[in-house]
Amino acid sequence: MNPAAPHRAGVTFMVGAAAAIVIGALIAGSGFLDRVMFRLPEIPGGERVAVAVAVAALGTALVWLLVRLGELGRARSRRRALEASVRGEVNCGIRRRELVARLNELTADDAKQIKLAARYSIVADELGVAFWNGGRRPRRAAHFAWREIRGIRSDSMVAGETVLSVLVLRVRRGGVSVELPIVLAAERPGRYALSDAPFFAVVRSWKAKHREALAAEGLELPPLTAPIQIIPQSAVLAGR
Repeated sequence: MNPAAPHRAGVTFMVGAAAAIVIGALIAGSGFLDRVMFRLPEIPGGERVAVAVAVAALGTALVWLLVRLGELGRARSRRRALEASVRGEVNCGIRRRELVARLNELTADDAKQIKLAARYSIVADELGVAFWNGGRRPRRAAHFAWREIRGIRSDSMVAGETVLSVLVLRVRRGGVSVELPIVLAAERPGRYALSDAPFFAVVRSWKAKHREALAAEGLELPPLTAPIQIIPQSAVLAGR
């Protein structure tokens, strides 16, 4: 992970605000721009195409940035709402196709397919693990009781040139057993995934909740594992 990422939040918001102002100005001054364009001398066809492509690329980049900022705003609103209404631990997850596909394997009998937001919330409490969408009014997308969770472990995956830590839940429901790869993220803009220490703190916390819930129901506890070794990402990248 880029160590400069945590410092990009302010820059991202400034760029987003500037993009919103530019788009608003273009919409408000569209009539004026049309009059100016008619007065300009003709430009050869090739240059017109180049200008059109550049304008389209800029517009696409601005729209993409605004969409991402909107998603981050919804994620923060959802987190605040969940923290005020649940007693568990609230984390942010990054949607991945593998996770969505495997969630739907576990709910194959349901008529409605599970969908996750680009940044969804995941809550671990005394009842189990739940996935949430929405904003100020969160909507639960899926829930798994602790008795359905057969294992919790940490793993890693490569995304581009970045090695990401992945929390893997092994879940069994209705005779179907799958592993759910969860990439946890920071809430702030510019942060893609949790750094090593916070990530492994979440893993340890979930494993403890799992054992407590199974013990309370008199169910068989999973075997104890050795303490999780925290390996800095810089060391992983250096060994590649």
